[in-house]
Amino acid sequence: MSIPTEKTNYVFGPVPSRRLGHSLGVDLVPFKTCSYDCVYCQLGRTTCKTVEQKDFVPVKNVLKEIKNKVATPPLPDYITLSGSGEPTLYSEIYQLIREIKNITDIPVAVLTNGSLLWNEDVQRSVGKADLVIPSLDAGNEIEFQCVNRPHPDISFEKMIQGLTAFRRIYTGQLWLEVFLLNGVTANDESVQRIAEFTADIAPEKIQLNTVVRPPAEDFAFAVPEKQMHRFAALLGDKAEVIAEYRAVHDEKGFSVTRDAVYELLKRRPCSLEDIASGLSIHRNEAIKHVQELLTENKIKIDTGKKKRFFKILSSGRNNDNHIETQ
Repeated sequence: MSIPTEKTNYVFGPVPSRRLGHSLGVDLVPFKTCSYDCVYCQLGRTTCKTVEQKDFVPVKNVLKEIKNKVATPPLPDYITLSGSGEPTLYSEIYQLIREIKNITDIPVAVLTNGSLLWNEDVQRSVGKADLVIPSLDAGNEIEFQCVNRPHPDISFEKMIQGLTAFRRIYTGQLWLEVFLLNGVTANDESVQRIAEFTADIAPEKIQLNTVVRPPAEDFAFAVPEKQMHRFAALLGDKAEVIAEYRAVHDEKGFSVTRDAVYELLKRRPCSLEDIASGLSIHRNEAIKHVQELLTENKIKIDTGKKKRFFKILSSGRNNDNHIETQ
């Protein structure tokens, strides 16, 4: 028997994650509200660059959606606070994590750019999570400004001090993401500078990433796989190159609607494999929903060098895209 999909405002997925398996995303801030404006961001340019925390959404509403999602299988591997902006800008994140832990044993992860970890309240709030994955994309102020384009109140030194201070008090798992860009930070000198800071932060894992989805700026170039593995070696035994998430789970009793696919694509561009894996449907079913959305001029194809991604199409445009099912 199929289970009807309920439209949600704050919770999406589970979505495919190269690190977290099936991750139930929780969106806590308005779209592109962030303390950074990273050139590689798959969501596009930041429209509200801020360091001011706000109570953007009611905790009880978010919890209601999470309860509905974890009431029936398939259960996600993680409940992940991430979404359309920087989650630590949500002023009620401490209460939310505490309440999630009261309703489920599913571990809570926080995907953060790490820019606000100098704030003791943020340290205390994020410290309630089981897993925290902050970013470190540069080894000095010049690269930091070039890649992350931070809010004026955030300097490279302040960000680094926040990461090291949080590491000293945090007892959970800390995985550090290092996002490298060809022509900017993908060189031995830059990676060695980053390595000096990762040694002080001492995360359980260092995960190297690069551009795999359409970035905010067309000058954000991917690093070839062979080079990525060489840079991982420079960062030591804890470093790994994040592999493409390819698994498709064929789980009974889980159905998805076209609206669910559309809500997923509103958050980020996805390939057919991403859609099928994240929503636990067969690839052919994903093709069916995607083709209907293409026909209705709701999404478009963004062709990359290695695979095609699907993203939201602005209303009023003509869309001649068509996908082959072979």
